[in-house]
Amino acid sequence: MPGMMIKELKAPLELTETELGELKPGYAKVSLKAAALNHRDYWITQGLYPGIELPKVLGSDGAGIVAEVGDSGDQPWVGKEVIINPGWDWGTSEATQSSEFTILGMPHNGTFATEILAPVEMLRERPKHLSWEEAAALPLAGVTAFRATMSQGQLRPGEKVLISGVGGGVATFALQFAVAAGAEVAVTSSSEAKIAAAKELGAVAGFNYREEGWQKNAAQSFGRPNLIIDSAAGKGYANLVELAAPGGRIVNYGATTGPPEKVDMFKLFWNQLKLIGSTMGSPADFRGMLDLVDRHQIKPVIDQVFSLAQANEALARMEKGEQFGKIVLRI
Repeated sequence: MPGMMIKELKAPLELTETELGELKPGYAKVSLKAAALNHRDYWITQGLYPGIELPKVLGSDGAGIVAEVGDSGDQPWVGKEVIINPGWDWGTSEATQSSEFTILGMPHNGTFATEILAPVEMLRERPKHLSWEEAAALPLAGVTAFRATMSQGQLRPGEKVLISGVGGGVATFALQFAVAAGAEVAVTSSSEAKIAAAKELGAVAGFNYREEGWQKNAAQSFGRPNLIIDSAAGKGYANLVELAAPGGRIVNYGATTGPPEKVDMFKLFWNQLKLIGSTMGSPADFRGMLDLVDRHQIKPVIDQVFSLAQANEALARMEKGEQFGKIVLRI
């Protein structure tokens, strides 16, 4: 089975013949048609992710056709076009993942390959309105955005929502989901081109977070958001606390610029703000995300499509941070 494998940290991925392994009961062999990148893949190559085990085929997002199953009771899945839920062993609690929770692509071999073995319970039929590339772009970023925005953020129609750092896969899905749910959405970015692209997807306003006092401008022209979706944290986090509406919620699904330098505790408790963490999503979140995508015929935004053998070029584009939407590998 050809797959793009990481063998050494900070070294290029290698297209290598790998062993697929035994097809066990409860599992399916999926012939992959497309896969998609996440920042997680890049961080793993740089050694900036916990629990790295090498060598490993990377990739958490994938879509393909079920070729074979390990249990005769799962035979109806054979021939079905599917996407794969990358969050395995979530557990029984909707509030948080279990200690056994893992994400496809580390420690399990991932989707940057022609085939993969996946639990049948992690398969869902490909939404009919999506191409293979669009379907592959959906799973990890889609479920992360859905949980942050809907399950943890408890978005309600008519609310004002701010999504920071628009352009990445999760932030772009959060924008699409919030617009579909009837929210009034603003975004931040350091790129005017990304702000313009976000407005084409339904954002009503955009602000350059590198401009001094952008949060004051946002409060005056857009209003104070009821919900803020953020993945950066860092020194800009204080601006989000300042901007949030009284009783507002700030949901973080990452901290790519590090911990906040300080949080104004007076503003936090006086405005009765809620700071909420969010990671990936439960199987129920995954089903809810697919239902939202299907009901509103939402299509993932594809930044660029590469071949499987061009995975290193795709990672290089992700490293530059210039993409708007998902970077996809066609297999």
